[in-house]
Amino acid sequence: MTRRSGGNGGLPTNYRVCTRCIYDERVPSIRFDEEGVCNYCHQVDSLVEEYGTGQTKGRVKLEQTIENIKRDGHGKRYDCVIGVSGGTDSSYMLYLARQYGLRPLAVHYDNTWNGSIATLNIHRVLKHLDIDLFTWVVNNKEVDDIFRSFMLAGVPEVEASTDLALAEVMYRAAHRHGIKYILEGHSFVTEGISPLGKNYFDGKYVSAIHQKFGLRRMESYPLMTFNRFIYWSSIARIKKIRPFWYLNYSKEEARAFLEHEYGWQYYGGHHLENRMTAFFHGVYAPQKFGADFRNNTLGALVRNGKLDRKTAWATYNQAPLVEDELVGYVRKRLGFSESEYNAIMAAPPKSWHDYPTYKQRFEKLRPLFYVLAKAELVPMSFYLKYCFPAPGDEQAT
Repeated sequence: MTRRSGGNGGLPTNYRVCTRCIYDERVPSIRFDEEGVCNYCHQVDSLVEEYGTGQTKGRVKLEQTIENIKRDGHGKRYDCVIGVSGGTDSSYMLYLARQYGLRPLAVHYDNTWNGSIATLNIHRVLKHLDIDLFTWVVNNKEVDDIFRSFMLAGVPEVEASTDLALAEVMYRAAHRHGIKYILEGHSFVTEGISPLGKNYFDGKYVSAIHQKFGLRRMESYPLMTFNRFIYWSSIARIKKIRPFWYLNYSKEEARAFLEHEYGWQYYGGHHLENRMTAFFHGVYAPQKFGADFRNNTLGALVRNGKLDRKTAWATYNQAPLVEDELVGYVRKRLGFSESEYNAIMAAPPKSWHDYPTYKQRFEKLRPLFYVLAKAELVPMSFYLKYCFPAPGDEQAT
């Protein structure tokens, strides 16, 4: 195969690659300017300017928000909620909250697929920081039925139900304790904002796929419907704050700090603290859909000058690390024979366009969600990803 490097900064590839990061032309909705820089790099630049990331205005804005959290939480046992997974970002967010003098309640959605290291990390950090934990444990048979349904549906978002459930559980915990702020450990600088195209989820999507392919009733799973989402953001007015969007946050420095101070352990890679998440990123997404989400983190490292493009590109083109026996574990737990699993992996891929979602409703209410995003009542990343048309938006309703 003839490889071209012109316009790609010397990278050996047949694909056009951003000259600043490593996003290539296979990324959904990507565009390149006259210098070969992609629109996602420009999006990061715009967010840095808007939020003052790593600048004085960003620090001042965050400090003002912290004072509001303290004032609104006066006299209450907790003043904010922090979702925890045992990963780097959420663990460091707990420490940061304590440094700011906050009284967080840690919230964990246990989908029963946690790795032992993640569970140990959660308890070590919470013990050292003296932070209470609220855990929502879903019935393992029920959550497995949801995962199984998504694989039978042939769509990539097999892990969508976990992300949505954690968001709902954090809202519920906040509402129960009269808390008005949720702190999320996301950084667009270190992680980017995943392009909308091959990865989408909402409550209607989860419900529709489970109704079609599932065998069990949803009873313990905390589904976030559209009405509940609107209630949490517009009526309960629980704010979602992402402190790392304002700070010069380094995941590498955070990891080293956690290891030194709390005996926290690294689990081998981004998103590998949960076995279903590890299966999605290491096996399901790349092998069935040709989607490798490592370019989000690797591209961010290149933008930040922490990794050169050639090394990042070489890493991206190596097969992901996969735990021994992981595929066998997933097959057995979800009740698929080897032939059934192979048939699923070989079947033509489907997408969120093939099933009912709230996407068109989000687009119609774009002005509302813009106001909510500016007020930090919904994440800005939600507004940017879900409230604008994407290629192929002719979908089921």
